[in-house]
Amino acid sequence: MQSVKIGANQAGQRLDKFLHKYLPQAGNGFLYKMLRKKNITLNGKKAEGGEILLAGDELCLFFSDETFAKFTGSSPLPLEAEAFKEYKTAYEKLQGISILYEDKDFLILNKPVGILSQKAAPHDLSLNEWLVGYLLSKAPALAQELSTFRPAVCNRLDRNTSGIVLGGKSLAGLQYINKCLKERTVHKFYRTICAGALQEAASIEGYLMKDPQENKVAVSSHRKDVPFEEKPVFIHTAYVPIAVTASYTLLEVELITGKSHQIRAHLASIGHPLVGDVKYGQASVNRDFRRQYGLTHQLLHAYRVTFPKCSSGVGSSLSDRTITAPCPASFSKLESGLFRKKI
Repeated sequence: MQSVKIGANQAGQRLDKFLHKYLPQAGNGFLYKMLRKKNITLNGKKAEGGEILLAGDELCLFFSDETFAKFTGSSPLPLEAEAFKEYKTAYEKLQGISILYEDKDFLILNKPVGILSQKAAPHDLSLNEWLVGYLLSKAPALAQELSTFRPAVCNRLDRNTSGIVLGGKSLAGLQYINKCLKERTVHKFYRTICAGALQEAASIEGYLMKDPQENKVAVSSHRKDVPFEEKPVFIHTAYVPIAVTASYTLLEVELITGKSHQIRAHLASIGHPLVGDVKYGQASVNRDFRRQYGLTHQLLHAYRVTFPKCSSGVGSSLSDRTITAPCPASFSKLESGLFRKKI
């Protein structure tokens, strides 16, 4: 017999949904049969499967060890087992990640250039794995929850974009951040240097079209039919110049909508591509910055986020809070070299 105590990160979901996560190799028919026969009980009583789990509930599974191993895919594994190696490896191998804010529900990180936010291929190590590895290093008991709940990052930055990534440590934390991102109540600001002089603050809109084969987007000022599977989506970007020369502008950019490559493609579409951007930028500008500063990637940093007011509940710890990620040293050095004074 196996006993499972429901924690805060498992509560709030239907019993049958939890059982599918806990016993991923078991089909619907088997699970409902086990419930009918009371081979799976909830708090010592027969259950139907539609019950909403509460923290502190106890599930009992009257299975043999062999049956349990068959339907979980394996027997319970210690932290050092194969299933957890990638978390430990990511935490040890991925360097330069710093923690900007942490509480029981949230983990906000400063990602350096060169690290993926999430896996692009099965063998990748990303910030997602680092986050779990970090939490396991502090609380090894978390390993017992990973089959039914996994902490994760909530927003994605390109590999060569640095800065703030929002993460949820608890189910409530993940749900809150994802809600804020969906409703656009968390405001995200970036720092970048673009080609050309932008003297005035502005808000620009357009439609972004993605070519999935090229992993590249284009921006149009109006919606139109395109021969891609993904139809155009509305984008909205605002910017404020911080420092300007005849050739370059240091910008703070607010990402009002959040789409892949939005800032890079949107600024390029108005004739002001990011310096160092090999996909959307100007080859001559990029050559100059590579030669003078060793810059090999787009200069873009997720600099600041501001959370909405929240008087109670899980979001109250972030209520009206602004979190800032210092720019990388290479960015600051380049900025100092180009701009002697700011607006």
